[in-house]
Amino acid sequence: MKNVASKIDHTILKANATTSEVKALCEEAKKFNFASVCVNPTHVKLVKQELEGSDVKVTTVIGFPLGANTPEVKAFESQDAVKNGADELDMVINIGALKEKNYDLVKRDIEAVVNAKGNAIVKVIIEACLLTDEEKIKACELSKEAGADYVKTSTGFSTGGATVEDIKLMRKTVGQNIGVKASGGVRTYEKAVEMIDAGATRIGASASVAIAEGTK
Repeated sequence: MKNVASKIDHTILKANATTSEVKALCEEAKKFNFASVCVNPTHVKLVKQELEGSDVKVTTVIGFPLGANTPEVKAFESQDAVKNGADELDMVINIGALKEKNYDLVKRDIEAVVNAKGNAIVKVIIEACLLTDEEKIKACELSKEAGADYVKTSTGFSTGGATVEDIKLMRKTVGQNIGVKASGGVRTYEKAVEMIDAGATRIGASASVAIAEGTK
């Protein structure tokens, strides 16, 4: 079996996530040595405390899940998250702006987070299920130009999640120097391996324990 655990962002982003659920997630992340724990911004401080002394990183989301905030709001949200202990920022692009070819705004939106990130890593969620292949390519190109560290398929809150085809397309577009994160609908070890073989370097999942154990 491949070691997929070290590539997983162990995720809980539901609106009704409780403190006890987030703490349990952190314990699982330490046990399986997942790459990070991914939570909404309100839980960042708690996760930072819970993961102290481990190698597991703290990931949070910016402009989530619609991406429809202004660049200024996303920048402030990023600064606040980093101040609270976030190591990685998964931001949602302005999807409407991309679709109407307002590429200056899309790039400025990403740059706002990149410029506010401090030492954090920035992953750009393109919400591939809402885009044509041409739009996916453009979103990846703009992310690369803006200085992002990763491109990411999905929020997991829209009409679809990660597909092997999207991962291949995104990897081909960004080249080998940027990470690609598959997120949304990855619930089995086999599916995670498919995504990694297609070019994903990170997996976003809530079924992380089942994936790591190779169980259903």
